[in-house]
Amino acid sequence: MTVNRRPRSTPDDRELRLWRVGRALTVTFVAAILVAGGVFYGLVYLLDFQEIDSTAKLDAKTLFDLVKLSFGVVAGAGALVALVVAYRRQRVDEAGAHREATRLHTERFSQAVEQLGSDSPAVRLGGVHALAGLADDAPDDSLRQTCIDVLCAYLQLPFTPDPGDDPAHQEEHHRYLALRKVRHTILRLIGDHYRRPRGTHRSWQGCDLDLTGVTIDGYLDFGDATFSDATVSFRDATFSGATVSFEDATFSGATVSFEGATFTGVKVSFYRAEFSGGMVYFGDAQFSSSDVLFGGATFSSGGAMSFLRARFSGGQARFEGATFSDGVVSFRDATGPAPSGLPTDIGTTSTLIVLPSAWLAANP
Repeated sequence: MTVNRRPRSTPDDRELRLWRVGRALTVTFVAAILVAGGVFYGLVYLLDFQEIDSTAKLDAKTLFDLVKLSFGVVAGAGALVALVVAYRRQRVDEAGAHREATRLHTERFSQAVEQLGSDSPAVRLGGVHALAGLADDAPDDSLRQTCIDVLCAYLQLPFTPDPGDDPAHQEEHHRYLALRKVRHTILRLIGDHYRRPRGTHRSWQGCDLDLTGVTIDGYLDFGDATFSDATVSFRDATFSGATVSFEDATFSGATVSFEGATFTGVKVSFYRAEFSGGMVYFGDAQFSSSDVLFGGATFSSGGAMSFLRARFSGGQARFEGATFSDGVVSFRDATGPAPSGLPTDIGTTSTLIVLPSAWLAANP
């Protein structure tokens, strides 16, 4: 399964679209006349004026009232014009403020990217925090997604492996540790921002994460994070010698892909995670001396999880204490030790559980 990132709409797009002044005024006056006529007719109808005395003479008082009415109409027309002009000025000011905010954001973005490309690990670390701050303060979702994409792209860059702690390579070893700190900081910031409630400041929920091919050689904490209506890709990623935590995480309408990922000596924990809608995909993933734990997890509302052609060697998937109310869990064509903790009779649960025939034969 290849994750295709969908194009994003930009609800905060403030492109200025205004009618010409003449057209706007014409429409406004016509609307005002129609409304005034409707009100006048309604009052006449409610007050039950059946007929007008056409023989009445035009005295001085009536003439004076007509003059006042004329001035009132002119004043009303002037107020309408002022209202239209004020509205247009407000729209122009808002568009100008948005353009200025975008310009400042672009300048800060360029400076942060330059820091991220510095030879100094300390400067790179500053660039990471600057980009995260820019994502928090972005004037619209599109610019926020751009900042997140750059941070993800940094994690995808190739890097020199650890040369070891041999004194002959001490400088290279220290540089590796410093740059490793930069990568781990990005992962920590991502987890922190996905824990914040959607719609609040500094929340990245709903934004896509493209971590395709990354190498994660440290503790990854996405516990309590919420992945909703977004695409998160760990496709072809490498996890080694660490703990990957999605404990108490919520997967709602999101597509999370671990397709082709390699887990070596790793514990992947989805303890008490909630899966409702969306897809979590481990197709073609390799688990070597690695367990993936779903203890206390909840599968509901049509959520799907697939281990299509996954290979388990020295590890397995564990579902002790998991709750199945609706959804699909599939191990079709998977190889290795069968998962543990699944319902004794998989036909009694409303969640469709698909196991290879060899596993079913060995565990009737």
